[in-house]
Amino acid sequence: MFISFEGIDGSGKSTQARRLAAALAETGAETLLTREPGGSEGAEEIRRLLVEGRGERWSPETELLLFTAARRDHVERLIRPALARGAHVVTDRFADSTRVYQGLARADLRTLVEELHRLTIGIEPDLTLLIDIDPATALARGQARGGVEDRFETLGLDFQRRLRAGFLALAAENPARFRTIDGSGSADEVAARVLAALP
Repeated sequence: MFISFEGIDGSGKSTQARRLAAALAETGAETLLTREPGGSEGAEEIRRLLVEGRGERWSPETELLLFTAARRDHVERLIRPALARGAHVVTDRFADSTRVYQGLARADLRTLVEELHRLTIGIEPDLTLLIDIDPATALARGQARGGVEDRFETLGLDFQRRLRAGFLALAAENPARFRTIDGSGSADEVAARVLAALP
């Protein structure tokens, strides 16, 4: 299976992606944990351009092209080969983040996002797990975490609220692929909800 985790910054999706990948690996199945932007060597180089620096470092259009370039390298060099050999792939973010961040919250670029995805990526996860959490709680978590990869957190609470609304709307558009997981409570509680949502 190809499984993606989505959610606003600080939602806990990275923790849950790690936990699910570990649980799948414990069954004896080859399981690959990866992330976006990043995952492959070239995509990790592009990641630094995207997640560090000022909030308005790039225009939404430039961001979209950088994310698409990173994703293309990721799919080509890591995701497709893993799926071809029968491995599970669990990714912390995929194309739905671009649909929401650049397609809705940063600018109205959804048509361009979809066209670039069709032309250059061409695959969707089998299952997308949306970790849903209150934006104020998530932003506080992200700010407490610190580090240099905080470019999107610097855009503030209203931006996080727009992101959450965008993810929930996307989940409603794609009910066969999305499962919305309550992200409140402990990591163990959320992990149990994730496992319960698996087919």
